[in-house]
Amino acid sequence: MSLPTVAFKEWSQVCAALALGRQSVILRKGGIAEGRSGFVWKHPTFLLFPTHFHEQAQQLRPEGNLPALEPDPSQHTISLVATLEFSTVLTDWEQVLALAPYHFWNEATVQARFDYSGERALSVGVLRVAKLSQPYTFPDAPGYGGCRSWVQVPDAPLQTTVPVLEETTHQQRLATLRTLLSPASPSLHG
Repeated sequence: MSLPTVAFKEWSQVCAALALGRQSVILRKGGIAEGRSGFVWKHPTFLLFPTHFHEQAQQLRPEGNLPALEPDPSQHTISLVATLEFSTVLTDWEQVLALAPYHFWNEATVQARFDYSGERALSVGVLRVAKLSQPYTFPDAPGYGGCRSWVQVPDAPLQTTVPVLEETTHQQRLATLRTLLSPASPSLHG
């Protein structure tokens, strides 16, 4: 399959959770480069671009037991492609809290993102994630740094992908998340 050339920057340990099928959502506020309007899910299919910084593990719940990868600053390796199943913006803190079983960020990190710039909102993307048959490695470049969510990467070689979750499990999780994230969810507002 031909892979997209747009990649979404996300913490390496979150990418690890997505690769293991232990997480299917991404919570996003947006980086400085997104401007005043904040983060927007611009692309229906994209590569997942793992990012690294040393405080990352402290902002995740310890029960995740997610692998910590040692980055090579001279290059990047991508091994996942994602399709956005659906997205929404949450403004109800209780609804954000109800997502806790579906991600590994700790509550303080989620709260900081939710309250960022006083807006009290968080963008949620529900993903279908697949592994590339061969990890794709390319050299670092200045355009990959900074507080931006989306970056353009070089063309990847043609290859196959394998979903990280089998179809039945994915559809069950998707149905649960659609119900949980609906405005009139009985589990949250009943």
